[in-house]
Amino acid sequence: MKTSRLSFLALFFSLIFIFESGFLVIGHRGNPSKYPEETIQSDDSAFDDGADYVELDLHVSKDNTLVVSHDRDLSRVVGSSVIVSQNNFSYLNTLKQANGESIISLDQLFNYYKDKPKTKFLIETKKTKHNSPKNMEELLAASIKKYHMQDRVMIHSFSASSLKTMNELLPDVPRIFIVGSLKRINFEILSYVNGINISSDLITQNPKLINQLHALHQKVFVWAEMNESPRLWNWLINNDIDAVVTNFPALGYKYKLAKSGTKKYDVNKDGMYFGRLPITISENPYLSVKTSKELKFLEPVHVSSAVITSEQTFYQIGDKEFVPADLVSLDLQPEWILPYWNLSIINPTQNPIFTYNKPDKQSGKKGQLLPRKQYRILGVSGGVKELWLLTDNGWIKSSKILYYGLFDKKSFAYKNYKRLDHAYRQTNVALFPYLPVEKVPIKSFWSTYSDVNAVIFNQR
Repeated sequence: MKTSRLSFLALFFSLIFIFESGFLVIGHRGNPSKYPEETIQSDDSAFDDGADYVELDLHVSKDNTLVVSHDRDLSRVVGSSVIVSQNNFSYLNTLKQANGESIISLDQLFNYYKDKPKTKFLIETKKTKHNSPKNMEELLAASIKKYHMQDRVMIHSFSASSLKTMNELLPDVPRIFIVGSLKRINFEILSYVNGINISSDLITQNPKLINQLHALHQKVFVWAEMNESPRLWNWLINNDIDAVVTNFPALGYKYKLAKSGTKKYDVNKDGMYFGRLPITISENPYLSVKTSKELKFLEPVHVSSAVITSEQTFYQIGDKEFVPADLVSLDLQPEWILPYWNLSIINPTQNPIFTYNKPDKQSGKKGQLLPRKQYRILGVSGGVKELWLLTDNGWIKSSKILYYGLFDKKSFAYKNYKRLDHAYRQTNVALFPYLPVEKVPIKSFWSTYSDVNAVIFNQR
């Protein structure tokens, strides 16, 4: 009995060490707002953007290989209907995602990351209502042991029986129960899991739930659509949650640092400046001490680290050289931007569109783009799927505007646009002259009557 109690205490304190590192940011299927989900490119991007863990999903192939995929039917990611469980992995591995990467196995993923100890994974076992496939947990435990990933993985699942089996196979690996209903939580399940991954809707509807779960020695993970809603993020960081599973790991990391104050973290990536006007380089990100150096359009830089203050993020590009991060992109390529660079943008609606102080909605509204008026692009930020444009009136998401000028098929911009792969084209472009519809005022009866009388009177 004494040995058993000591083993329990050792496990308990080991779990505290894993979890008590603060508010964990977990990239949902990698970094899907930038790159195809569940690919190495997407996972690398999530880690680069500050994710502590990357979440991924597993299915089992016909020949008993663990396949990294959210869906059992791969049509959404490869363009043709292929059921994972009905095909051998040798065939599945030939299927390509939009970025050219193949569908991969868990062993292939572990082999790629085995010598990168800072990369960690939250793995979901995808099970049917009948607890199939039956051998998934044994395959998963074997793969984790083979690549010595015991200290770098957590397991979560909607299947309580799957987590119970993992508790028996790998008791030292944390297990998180995913729930969309409070009715699924009971004391039996809490006896073999370490945390609950719960919908943000359930948390907001039951504000005492976090403290109640913590009192039961359960960690609280939160999942949601996780868009750029400041209201949700502000609520999350003001509560004692242990982790957030998000489609926007960079945004999650920003809020994580905002909670703990100004922070500096390693980046070690090449980037490029995408501002129309040169920007002066500062000696440090805290005081406005300028140097005589400037950064110019499309000038490459190596970003060694990022410093996030209460007001702004800075990139360090030299020993004592810092620039605001807004116009330095680590993801964009020049050819993705040049077709639109000298075009105007217009508000395609009949109402003003709000702009923002920074390339995110949390920075606060700055101004408006008015209908039927052309604006100049002064800079870009983000990635192809989350592109922001800088105007004289502030930052605006590219999906909100219409690029104006590509209808001229003889132009340099149009030729560059046609050379782009379809995956990297902006689709909201004016291929024909834009003719805004004027609003027709609706007159009252008496106003119309007065106009008619005026015409008749003038004719007399």
